[in-house]
Amino acid sequence: MAFIVSPTIMRNSTVCDMPGNSCRDKSIFRNKGIYKGRRNRHDHLTIANATSPSGVITPPPPQENPPGTAGGQHHAAWTSVPQERWEGELQIQGHVPLWLKGTYIRNGPGMWNIGDYNFRHLFDGYATLVGLHFENGRLTAGHRQIESQAYQEAKKNQKICYREFSEVPKAENFLAYIVELASLFSGSSLTDNANTGVVKLGDGRVVCLTETQKGSIVIDPETLETIGKFEYSDSLGGLIHSPHPIVTDKEFLTLIPNLVKSGYLVVRMEAGSNERNVIGRVDCRGGSLPGWVHSFPVTQHYAIVPEMPLRYCAQNLLRAEPTPLYIFQWDPESKAFMHVMCKNSGKIVASVEVPLFVTFHFINAYEEEDEDGRVTAIIVDCCEQNSNTDILDKLRLQNLRSFDGKDVLPDSRVGRFRIPLDGSPYGTLEAALDPNEHGRGIDMCSINPNYLGMKYKYTYACGAQRPCNFPNTLTKIDLELKRAKNWYEEGVVPSEPLFVPRPGATEEDDGVVISIISEKNGEGYALVLDGSTFEEVARAKFPYGLPYGLHGCWVPKQ
Repeated sequence: MAFIVSPTIMRNSTVCDMPGNSCRDKSIFRNKGIYKGRRNRHDHLTIANATSPSGVITPPPPQENPPGTAGGQHHAAWTSVPQERWEGELQIQGHVPLWLKGTYIRNGPGMWNIGDYNFRHLFDGYATLVGLHFENGRLTAGHRQIESQAYQEAKKNQKICYREFSEVPKAENFLAYIVELASLFSGSSLTDNANTGVVKLGDGRVVCLTETQKGSIVIDPETLETIGKFEYSDSLGGLIHSPHPIVTDKEFLTLIPNLVKSGYLVVRMEAGSNERNVIGRVDCRGGSLPGWVHSFPVTQHYAIVPEMPLRYCAQNLLRAEPTPLYIFQWDPESKAFMHVMCKNSGKIVASVEVPLFVTFHFINAYEEEDEDGRVTAIIVDCCEQNSNTDILDKLRLQNLRSFDGKDVLPDSRVGRFRIPLDGSPYGTLEAALDPNEHGRGIDMCSINPNYLGMKYKYTYACGAQRPCNFPNTLTKIDLELKRAKNWYEEGVVPSEPLFVPRPGATEEDDGVVISIISEKNGEGYALVLDGSTFEEVARAKFPYGLPYGLHGCWVPKQ
């Protein structure tokens, strides 16, 4: 497969994304004009590349030690993206289903260096969007940096200017440090680097998110262009929120931790609105600060608020250098709890103690009924780390880039909570299936969105082929048969598999799974798997490998 840049297209390209330039091309994924790929007489694909602010218009040549690496092995997954912006049509091996019409957008921390300074942690990187536009069996791809204030200021000053996950701007003197601490409490020093999630709201707007509320940024799903801040029009305040809201065509639900009066607000925002309204509040039952709420689940009638013993830590927030748990602390003495709130009334219908747990991502939840149709319990599934916090430190870039063949990935499982609604004070947590089915590794999960909050059978996630230092397989898990099918290629790192259901499908797994694959030789490709058989149906190689990303969403073509 060859990638050839047409000299004609290069000569006709126009620099359109310089800061302040009003010439903003809107055709990145529209297959027209100078951005349209075409085949030459040798049947190779011609790729048109948009220019970046630095004037780069072709894929840069491979580098032995690209920016954002620590030298040694060049794995695309942990290498900063080599240019700010690129797009073009990709040649497909296999066949993309003709019904697949729309854009897959993936968000993630794709740039881990500013000048000569390299960031420490996977979660620190500046956000890179990747778009895959499918239409009529063809695939047009592109990537672009999110123009957050944190990213723009870093480019301008060649240093970090806001607090990232593990990075704090270096104070020039003690007085500057005191000023920076004051700005921390006001929230002004927190990053708006929206490098975690991306969601399509019910009104069609696409928003990128991170842990900070100010890091909510609207983007154009066709061009990946940054439109501006998503401004909440309410007065709820708060500095942080869950970067994984529950989004449907009708509403947006999220959790806002309260770091002053330990607890959580459950809030709802109607489609088309920017105003969040409080459904109810949950007071923490343990610890002086709430547990981390990276994500949370819902059922048809209830919101489930997890209270994890991995809690926010005020002392660690004030440190200039990170601890092994960064802004958190592991507090097993504070115990772990699950709270169940009615989404209509805000009433807490259950608050139970559960075994200690650590999770980034909840998979799904549903209501368990007896033979008379009465709800007796809530079932909640998550990617659970066996109550082990080591995974946070394993995600330091130095660890990810220095894999020497030893098996160092901490074990994880599909953890299944059962929360009784009969007034019992305790819930249970067990493995939903033998963790060896998916290599004792599990994270970055998706389901058929039509089964959100309902009883379901399948989840798609990243698993492990041991030995490894990071999840390196794609896995389809059957929660009824308690079996898994695994896709694996040596040396690759796949990003979150996103399931897209086929329009009109009646079977839960009738659809496709999309993932972006980063390779150890610095290359990479887009992958499409059949949701039912879990066999590959198509792949398309990028002109250069893209970094590992976190989460994605599907924007169907109207």
